[in-house]
Amino acid sequence: MDQQADALILELLTWISCGRRTYGETMDAWRTSCPRHSVWEDALIAGLIRIEGKANEVVLTPQGRALLNGASPGAG
Repeated sequence: MDQQADALILELLTWISCGRRTYGETMDAWRTSCPRHSVWEDALIAGLIRIEGKANEVVLTPQGRALLNGASPGAG
């Protein structure tokens, strides 16, 4: 992943960590039709975020929280 993509993923993780986010709200804010900017898809594939519960809340996984807190993606 390039530096711009890394920065966008960190921005997404930070945004999610700031409060409860539903899938719908997240799609409104982060979905794009441009395949070069697939931040949502990249974060899902990397296992950094997931959708939970009946409310379809988007949350950070332990791996996503570790990345946001400065650990390398492959650590732990």
